[in-house]
Amino acid sequence: MTNSYDSTVTEAGDTPSNRARSGDGGAALLLVNLGTPQAPEPGPVRSYLREFLSDRRVIEMNPLLWKPILEGVILRVRPRQTARKYRTVWLDQGSPLMHYTREQARLLGERLPGVRVEAAMRYGEPSVGAALDRFHADGVRRVAVLPAYPQYSASTVASINDAASAWIGRNRDGFEMRLHRSFPVSPAYIDALAVALEAHWARVGRPNFLSGDRVIVSFHSIPVAMDRAGDPYRGECRRTVAALESRLGLALGSLTATFQSVFGTAQWLGPQTIDEMAQLGGERCPRVDVICPGFMADCLETLEEIDQLNREAFTEAGGGDFHYVPWANASPGAVDALEEQARIALGGWL
Repeated sequence: MTNSYDSTVTEAGDTPSNRARSGDGGAALLLVNLGTPQAPEPGPVRSYLREFLSDRRVIEMNPLLWKPILEGVILRVRPRQTARKYRTVWLDQGSPLMHYTREQARLLGERLPGVRVEAAMRYGEPSVGAALDRFHADGVRRVAVLPAYPQYSASTVASINDAASAWIGRNRDGFEMRLHRSFPVSPAYIDALAVALEAHWARVGRPNFLSGDRVIVSFHSIPVAMDRAGDPYRGECRRTVAALESRLGLALGSLTATFQSVFGTAQWLGPQTIDEMAQLGGERCPRVDVICPGFMADCLETLEEIDQLNREAFTEAGGGDFHYVPWANASPGAVDALEEQARIALGGWL
């Protein structure tokens, strides 16, 4: 007597369903970034912020205390303000973060023959779960998850791991899954940052540190409470800065590390980038170059916060030339850095 499962296999033959069940779809790479609203309007921004700010990895507060603040204050005020900011950086192709992350995935796919590469977002669409659903339906059973975060934090990389693990928890037939960690001093990554700065200096001249020129390396901040609880993020940022100084042939301490994108009343890692800009401007700093190593794709935090708000803070306080130095997106160096990590994550599967 043949059971229903055996009958399905023997009678249906080589159907898409059976190919998926057999798990012969090869290996896949999922490139994951933070997320973005679907449109620069209050409604989509509110939906995105609700998901983002409801993550216990991001807001480490008792939900019973946090939810009234989120729903009663933040989601009533911030969506309209944030939507206006998004409109200043929105591209014809949509959100800069989404566009550039998809471009990175496309280019990685060209460099990794035989590997299916997709982009996903931790918050919003396309979601991590939906991408894993597609892989699974197509018979993929080996998946490497590559967070687009060079420095590890529980609020970023660990949250992506949570989403991938949640998919495993919901499904009977899981993946052989690899969760990549971080790459704060990887050679290709540090080289991409250095090449961008060197190309910028070839165009406008090297900064004269003796005359007061400054090079700012700005990272997204995290709450001090997370740092004190053991989050390794600040240490990995420091390692990136030291490796970049070495690669550029600069003395230790030549680059100034700052932190951006703080909100709320909690204490965050500092010094804050915008405070540093105001101070440098007040000191009549002749020139400042700013690079953001923690962002693999330009987004609201680089294009609006750094290149608009921080530029304004610096120049209005009396500073001289302000330069935001892009390095990421679909540049060869950024894709080289991601490819280096992808090949590590996919080791033995290629």
